[in-house]
Amino acid sequence: MTKELEGGCLCGRVRFHISGPPLVVTHCHCATCRKAAGAAFVTWVTVRPAHFRWTTGEPAHFLSSPPVRRGFCPMCGTPLSYQRDDRPDEIDVTAGALDDPEAVKPQDHIWWKSHVSWVVPGDGLRQLPGSHYDHGYPKS
Repeated sequence: MTKELEGGCLCGRVRFHISGPPLVVTHCHCATCRKAAGAAFVTWVTVRPAHFRWTTGEPAHFLSSPPVRRGFCPMCGTPLSYQRDDRPDEIDVTAGALDDPEAVKPQDHIWWKSHVSWVVPGDGLRQLPGSHYDHGYPKS
């Protein structure tokens, strides 16, 4: 990623800005991401907090599975962020909330051991059974 990214929720009440390169862009197939998004998987853009800021409004947060806090728009419910209290050096932002999701390219699938059987990717990306914490980040 060479340019800065902007994004926000469906209703526009909460907006954000990313000013630095992602650590990783990944498709997450864990059960809690599926439930939180109501989707088969969620694509996350992981960045350093120093490269991220809320520019309009603030998300509401739900403690989905301590120490995880999921941010969402308090008006329209759009899922926006994922933060772990034990990993303060990272924030995950939903790629689908970017104004230009084509500006990022997923690098892998995580929690593949939890994927739903009817998701059959043909993208050639590696499929990790667990998280990046277990398997490491892809090399850029």
